[in-house]
Amino acid sequence: MKVLIADDEPLARQRLERFIEAIPNIELVGEAENGIDAISQVWQLQPDLILLDIRMPGMTGLEVARHLSTLEEPPAIIFCSAFDEYALDAIKVNAIDYLLKPVRLQDLESAIKQAGKINRVQAVKLMADEDESSCRSHISISSHRGLDLIPVADIRCFRAEQKYVVVHSTGNELLLDEPLKNLEEEFGDQFIRIHRNALVAIRYITGMTKNEEGQTFIKVDGLDMDLQISRRHLSAVRKRLQGL
Repeated sequence: MKVLIADDEPLARQRLERFIEAIPNIELVGEAENGIDAISQVWQLQPDLILLDIRMPGMTGLEVARHLSTLEEPPAIIFCSAFDEYALDAIKVNAIDYLLKPVRLQDLESAIKQAGKINRVQAVKLMADEDESSCRSHISISSHRGLDLIPVADIRCFRAEQKYVVVHSTGNELLLDEPLKNLEEEFGDQFIRIHRNALVAIRYITGMTKNEEGQTFIKVDGLDMDLQISRRHLSAVRKRLQGL
């Protein structure tokens, strides 16, 4: 079994590395110091199992799990945490294995035998249970290059087109297989709906214009086109922007 360790604490990684060396038929294939690096290494190294710290800078282990759950063949996951057992109720309910720090060898061996793969429903539920206001820092999209991570802070807008949502970010247009409604619910504090098929990042709005037909458009920094605001959403958009 190939194992990847993802933990921002060097001493914690060293402890797990020693334990893995002591367990037969287990091979350590890599170590990651943060969530983004962990996702990259999962794609490159194809581990069977990832020992995943929950609290890491930049991206939590729970968000890492959510991104990995979109893969066709995600690795099994064992969360590692310094939290007490009561704080890990959500993980237990969702049947994901976990270890309390400091990790003990016998507990690691037992967890490896029972480790299971996480699915998308479990991953979304875990993030919601961690914090009702939590949302992803990145959007993940599978491509021939691997699992592309797009910082939400770089996204200008989400536009629904047929079965997919087009993500317009810094110099890129990528297709996302998620409903626009779900994105609005998750990122509603950062994006505003201007049309039934479009969400726009509030931070990049530079102004509004009107054409000769009386249609209103919104100008977005970084986009080479203005986006139409539907009459249904115009009042709410004006009110939201006035409050900024």
